[in-house]
Amino acid sequence: MSYDHKTALAPNMPLITSASELVGNYPKMAITVDCVIFGFEDNKLKVLLIRSDLQMYNDKWSLLGDVTLANEEFEDAAYRILKTRTGMTDVYLEQVRTFSQVARHPGGRVITVAYCSLLNIRHHQLKITDNELHWHSLSSLGDMAFDHQQIIDRCYNWLQKRIQEHPLGFNLLPEKFSLRELQNLYEAILNVELDRRNFRKKFFSMDFLEDTGEFEFDVKHRPGKLYQFNFAKYEKNKRKWIGIDF
Repeated sequence: MSYDHKTALAPNMPLITSASELVGNYPKMAITVDCVIFGFEDNKLKVLLIRSDLQMYNDKWSLLGDVTLANEEFEDAAYRILKTRTGMTDVYLEQVRTFSQVARHPGGRVITVAYCSLLNIRHHQLKITDNELHWHSLSSLGDMAFDHQQIIDRCYNWLQKRIQEHPLGFNLLPEKFSLRELQNLYEAILNVELDRRNFRKKFFSMDFLEDTGEFEFDVKHRPGKLYQFNFAKYEKNKRKWIGIDF
């Protein structure tokens, strides 16, 4: 339902006749933004968390978040939060969903918009580590502040779907990588064990991997061939990306 200047906000309220009255009579609630930053390192999926500074959540971990400013777009708020909390300015964020459960926040009616990112931890140094900010293994999270465990779970589901629909996982790998490294990446994010033969067949069928003619070195196992992902070819032939639904 939309409101205009002739619409009352409740059955027993007088009609609104001016913009100032409209603003004064609209219900007020806080809107926050939470950043769910997933990181990949040593074949493990991690999430960036900070120690909550609220007494009622003493010793619990929380996401990076803050209240949006009155003149601030959600996306601008997300990048501001990331910069002020971590010092990072070169991270791409994508809006995932809104969380609006009535009792989700002890401070009252608070709606939060979740933004998500996936990055290679070794390529993004934390420049600020206040409130014990650091990376946590996704498989070892304990009881968290607010509804942040639910937010992480929803964003993780989004990430698993996203990485099967788009080749964003290649940004987490070295420029030249082995098929073993590629499979380890997908297994870590999807949390499944993939059949080696089917996995490789699927990728080769899309024809985006280029054999560099080089091999791994200084590895304990038999050195494997090194490949590159052809991003330019992918941009021209996106329809050939058939997903990784093993």
